Amino acid sequence: MSAFALLADSASPVRVIQVGAGGMGRVWLQLLADSSTVQLVGLVDLDVEAARGALEELGLSDVAVAASLNEIAVSTGAEAVINVTVPAAHHPVNIEALFAGLPVLCEKPIAPTLSQALSLAAASEVSGQLLMTSQSRRYYPVLAELKQQLGSIGTIGMAATEYSMAPRFGGFRDEMDSPLLLDMSIHAFDVARYLLDTDPVSVYCDSFNPSWSWYRGDSAATAIFEFEGGIRYSYVGSWCSPGFETSWNGSWRVSGSAGTALWDGESRPRIDSGEGAPILDGNERDTESSAGETIAGSLAEFIAALRTGQVPSGEVHSNILSLAMVASAVRSAETGQRVVIDALLEEAYAEAVRGERHPAIATRLAGWGSAATGLTRGRQVLS
Repeated sequence: MSAFALLADSASPVRVIQVGAGGMGRVWLQLLADSSTVQLVGLVDLDVEAARGALEELGLSDVAVAASLNEIAVSTGAEAVINVTVPAAHHPVNIEALFAGLPVLCEKPIAPTLSQALSLAAASEVSGQLLMTSQSRRYYPVLAELKQQLGSIGTIGMAATEYSMAPRFGGFRDEMDSPLLLDMSIHAFDVARYLLDTDPVSVYCDSFNPSWSWYRGDSAATAIFEFEGGIRYSYVGSWCSPGFETSWNGSWRVSGSAGTALWDGESRPRIDSGEGAPILDGNERDTESSAGETIAGSLAEFIAALRTGQVPSGEVHSNILSLAMVASAVRSAETGQRVVIDALLEEAYAEAVRGERHPAIATRLAGWGSAATGLTRGRQVLS
């Protein structure tokens, strides 16, 4: 029996409501419109006219529009929610959906703070509904191939990501305190967890804002994480480095006792097993097809989870550790000190217990006793 509710109908397209009709919302709307696995039945946005305009641009009709989820959750017969709101709205929208009996696929980050993320994990338990983060950059066949090939390089000791781009987004990112770490680094940190298949322990991070940066907050950072087993993962990133830009996934190097793996974030990985051994060029191997890359991949995994009960990689209890890597890196950059991730999680847990206003969530959080116990137990129940 699944730890979360499954769809009663395992064959028909899943009836979904999307919340959020902004820039990324329009990208999701196009995906949902093109998908054969879902049927878009509702669109929610505080700006109802903007929502109607987004639907008109895509030629979508017969879609209910409202300013709040509860207005149309029942009348549309919705079975799931796609949350594409700004990060500050993730917690209230997710709570509203979960307690309306609807599983949620939420854009990253699952919440803007660790305490809110812990509240959401408890809410998922209480409601019995799946809450999954769309960690869209996990969904590349070439990344899966890289993970598979890591077994050929022996015991892994080090991994590194170099990320350099110069996007000009405008909007909320330009005003964030630490836009690179808060908005983008979670992709690389989450992929590091996926590749290393172990949990982060601590981090030392330094962030700054180059003089030519168009962001208000720090747009560059260097972080060194320790993972369980003594593995080190380093991240060097910039969002204001025009010229010789990396891919959106960055450039990766993973070193083990028997060789090294390289991945440019787009092409297939290359494996060098050491002196005298031939370099294994990914172009020589076939890659299996996937259900889709980026957000198409996360949507496919979400729907599959609701049909089969198989726990998705972005399930909230697990994904909190990726968010914790971000929060600990930010804390380290602010204090100039090494930050132990478990300690930061317990601090966030105490804050969540103090601040929770929903009685059922408050009771569940208090019953955990600690963040470590709650997250571990949650992952064990789901596995």
